[in-house]
Amino acid sequence: MTTKSVVGIYPGSFDPITNGHLDLIERGSRLVDRLIVAILRNEEKRTLFSLDERMEMLREVSREFPNVEVGAFDGLLVDFAARSGATVLLRGIRAVSDYEYELQMALMNRRLNPRIETVFLMAGEAYSFISSRLVKEVIKLGGNISGLVPVSVENRLKERLLLT
Repeated sequence: MTTKSVVGIYPGSFDPITNGHLDLIERGSRLVDRLIVAILRNEEKRTLFSLDERMEMLREVSREFPNVEVGAFDGLLVDFAARSGATVLLRGIRAVSDYEYELQMALMNRRLNPRIETVFLMAGEAYSFISSRLVKEVIKLGGNISGLVPVSVENRLKERLLLT
């Protein structure tokens, strides 16, 4: 008898990764045998950090989870999932406002590939208000972001946004 390995993908832009993302990575890694944290390669979206920098930050902060790997993709997420052998898409829900968009995406992904399931995880209470956009806004305006992002990411944000 062979045991089927469950591969999941947690997609996003992670510009930058927040403690909310990290919480979902930790919790998601317990639900699957292998979790790929996948960054969408989107040349039209202006990001603060390059794809390579975001991959490096993700590798740094997810190092403690042995079944987590970092990747990148372009095109349809379900196509990347199929190429990766993934059957689960992991998505985080911070608030009711996230649900409608995430539901539409999940239903479209199901239509495109019915063998891939979307699993929604509720954001941890301490992280439900955090977004990458908000973190960047707060630090640009001189606010304190400690506790919102990993320390290594906070240092990179300070270097990029405060010392230029």
